[in-house]
Amino acid sequence: MKLGIVGLPNVGKSTLFNALTGAHVETGGYTNVSGKPNIGQAKVPDARLDWLAEYYHPKKYTPATIDFVDVVGIKKGGGRGNAYLQTVRQVDAIVHVVRGFDNDGLFTEPADTVRDAETLNLELILADIELVERRLEKANKNAKSGDKKYKREAEMCAALIELLSDGRPASEFEFTEEDKDILQDGGLLTIKPVIYVANLDEDGMADYEHNAQYLALAELAAGQGAAVLPVAAKFEEEIADMDAEEAAMFMEDLGLTQRGLDRLIRTSYDLLGYISFLTAGEDDVHAWTITRGTKAPQAAGKIHSDLERGFIRAEIVAFEDLKACGTMAAARDKGLLRSEGKDYIMQDGDVTNIRFNV
Repeated sequence: MKLGIVGLPNVGKSTLFNALTGAHVETGGYTNVSGKPNIGQAKVPDARLDWLAEYYHPKKYTPATIDFVDVVGIKKGGGRGNAYLQTVRQVDAIVHVVRGFDNDGLFTEPADTVRDAETLNLELILADIELVERRLEKANKNAKSGDKKYKREAEMCAALIELLSDGRPASEFEFTEEDKDILQDGGLLTIKPVIYVANLDEDGMADYEHNAQYLALAELAAGQGAAVLPVAAKFEEEIADMDAEEAAMFMEDLGLTQRGLDRLIRTSYDLLGYISFLTAGEDDVHAWTITRGTKAPQAAGKIHSDLERGFIRAEIVAFEDLKACGTMAAARDKGLLRSEGKDYIMQDGDVTNIRFNV
């Protein structure tokens, strides 16, 4: 999974990136003058994998991971000048960080999450118009050969530009299956799933359920079918370097039971329809990310192509059943260790052993 972190300048994108990935990129007013994106990876916290590690004491512990791309602040009114958005075009979803705090040292205007969210969304639309205009020009040129595919592409691009020019995102366009094939490598920004992050200060986070900036952004997100999360990015960055006990104490002061990282990952999994299945043994305990609805052979292929090619069956026990039984032998004795065939649809938390022959 790859997520792109975007936002206007100085809203806390890189601070959030540091908290998520454990990086220490420079933050503050207009620090990233190179325009190069920050790229990092976060391990997905999974208490199930922790339990399996305690059970097997493996040589290797391999959690699922998420890649994050943090781009320089998008310029208001930049339009075609926001060329660095190219690095976000291939991500699975967009994490849109919106300022929900006031800081007189950096900002001349008070926080307004809806205003800022709509401002950035317009910049994404302008960037998509530029992309589709190039596709249209190329399609028109190729359509002169009489190829119906390019004629259809030109018609679709023209209609999409009309929609975008009305200030509406590409996600509102009624794509046909043929359109989707044409746009498979298109990288449209405004068609991607969005998670809005309302970046609050500690006081705002302590009572976010009544925070006006968060509530306004949540209403906007609901109207767009987007997800929304309240996060205190500066606080998250600070506790990222603390030991678990100290971090828990500070989180308790804010009334938080989960880190922002955990909530963002859970939200992204739900938004994109991802789940994890688990493999475990003395060599390795490993979490594997798949899309919901994946069948057992294709899940096996995530581990190695040979396992999919020579798939015989999957031996599976639900993690909660294994934990309740205490041991794999006990789960087997109770009939909870199942043998599943090629049509089995994997479930979140399946502890899996693949039987295969190549």
